[in-house]
Amino acid sequence: MKKVFMVMIAIMIGVSSTVLVKAQNEQAATETQEMAEGDTAAEAPADEAAPEEAAAEGEEAAPAPSEGLHYVIKQKFIEGGWEWMSPVLICLIIGLAIVVERTIFLNLASTNTTKLLTKIEDAMKSGGVEAAKEVCRSTRGPVASIFYQGLDRSSEGIEIVEKSIVSYGSVQMAQMERGLIWINLFIALAPMLGFMGTVVGMIAAFDAIEAAGDISPSLVAGGIKVALLTTVAGLIVAMILQIFYNYLVSKVDSLVNAMEDASISLIDILVKYNKK
Repeated sequence: MKKVFMVMIAIMIGVSSTVLVKAQNEQAATETQEMAEGDTAAEAPADEAAPEEAAAEGEEAAPAPSEGLHYVIKQKFIEGGWEWMSPVLICLIIGLAIVVERTIFLNLASTNTTKLLTKIEDAMKSGGVEAAKEVCRSTRGPVASIFYQGLDRSSEGIEIVEKSIVSYGSVQMAQMERGLIWINLFIALAPMLGFMGTVVGMIAAFDAIEAAGDISPSLVAGGIKVALLTTVAGLIVAMILQIFYNYLVSKVDSLVNAMEDASISLIDILVKYNKK
């Protein structure tokens, strides 16, 4: 599972790196094109102004190509600045990788406890504790592991069995909750990075106003828009990860409740077996 998790993170980071490089290249190409168009317009003769205006009117009259969601997201990512949008994107990628790994792990940890208890009871009737332990060994999941620890100490008394089940249940619960703290970290970190980008962007906007010596509405609005994009990105990432975090926590709680109920049933089976 760890190898799968590391491969997933490597793939996602590679994809994000490609997106970042592409965004930077497109931004540089756009700036170069704007500079070239500005130089060409400055050098153009005055008598060519009329054909150019006619062509511009024709272009405005032509229907604009439809922009998909992927294009809009990429454009907003570039406008927000890759310096601050990249950390937010990395938080999303790593957080989703942990979510996928935990989802697979918890789904594999799910066990039909009723069916398992029936097999254990039948095995104890036919072959005793060793047969029941063999059933637990052949069944995957934390419930079967806890049952095996309890059956392994069944000869020492019911109290020792209960203590063994509680102790090993805590170990299994910690394994199921592993990685959730990192998702919680990215939920808190993504908005902070977004706010930091917003503050830095606002400072840059006011510096531009100070350098221009005039409060231009377009200058102020443009600077604030770019600054707020990082906050929006951070909040979106936090909301996405929060939804998956709550799902994983509820999944862990359901598994823990199932383990506790099944452990009580196992102790009842051992009590009946010892009375014979």
